[in-house]
Amino acid sequence: MHRALLNLAEDYDYPLLNMFWTMMLIFLWVLWFMLLFRVIGDIFRDDGLSGWGKAGWTVFVIVLPFLGVFVYLIARGRGMGERELRRAQQQEQAFRSYVRESAGPADQAESLAKLAELKNRGDITAAEYERAKVKVLSS
Repeated sequence: MHRALLNLAEDYDYPLLNMFWTMMLIFLWVLWFMLLFRVIGDIFRDDGLSGWGKAGWTVFVIVLPFLGVFVYLIARGRGMGERELRRAQQQEQAFRSYVRESAGPADQAESLAKLAELKNRGDITAAEYERAKVKVLSS
């Protein structure tokens, strides 16, 4: 058994340094594609860029990918972060607005709670409570 393992180790010759370089190249390859897709996504999300500008940058990035991406990062790199931040803030604002609309106005809930308290104390009748409730919910 021990001899079989030694033979297997002799047959398979891939040094540790080669494995390190292979992993490094795979990492850089994945990093490159992430950067490429990030740049292409930024090109299409930028509302300030005209259609011809988007087409030009896209062709430049696809035809000469390394040069195109590096030139894009130099020319428009600072704006990428600002546009991403602005888009994230708009999404957060839209989400908060949606939550507020879905939950209903806070004053409606407070008004209904006050009406229920008045009814429970006997200050208003059940019919008055129903009319006031319909009025609050319709507004």
